[in-house]
Amino acid sequence: MTPEEAAAREDMARLCKSLFDRGFSVGTAGNVSVRLADGMLMTPTNVRLGDLDPARNAKLDSDGSHVAGDRPTKEVFLHRAFYVTRPDAGAVVHLHSTWATALSCLADTDPQDCIPPLTPYVVMRVGRVAMVPYVKPGDPETGRLIRALNGRHAAVLLANHGPVVSGRTLGSAVAAAEELEETAKLLIALRGMKTNLLTQAQVEDLRATFGTI
Repeated sequence: MTPEEAAAREDMARLCKSLFDRGFSVGTAGNVSVRLADGMLMTPTNVRLGDLDPARNAKLDSDGSHVAGDRPTKEVFLHRAFYVTRPDAGAVVHLHSTWATALSCLADTDPQDCIPPLTPYVVMRVGRVAMVPYVKPGDPETGRLIRALNGRHAAVLLANHGPVVSGRTLGSAVAAAEELEETAKLLIALRGMKTNLLTQAQVEDLRATFGTI
């Protein structure tokens, strides 16, 4: 095992436990992966994110075949879709966090732009979020739908299911997933109220200063 892989295994266990302990994941919901030079690590199926054993995380090769560790989540294809379409993505975090999942269930959520620019940090850390149509969990069609976005979005909502967020590193993907969840909470808390959004000029200024996601 390379030092890179050993460090990634420890980071996954530590950050996934943090997500679980703070209520971003409940039961055995959610899955996380990290890209390696020779494939990817993925959380095992039917294991709580708070109970990961670094040595037992699933390892897949570059073709997505399971080569070591426990059996991976049934949503491997979802993670691979991000890695194929976003070459800079180093990690993917899929949660069933309460507020982002609630947003994915609302009939009037804009599927082309689920998260309006309420704060600068959602623009800087998450970017524009699309929603893909409902597909039952474990169906490879979800991977095809994400691939069809051609890497334009670092984060998506799965309709009636929850958020999937990619990042250059596992730390940045986790931070973006947290930011998306808090912004979804704000959006629902502010429903029915007159709300000031950032203007397009302000959004473009943030993108020019901090880059696009």
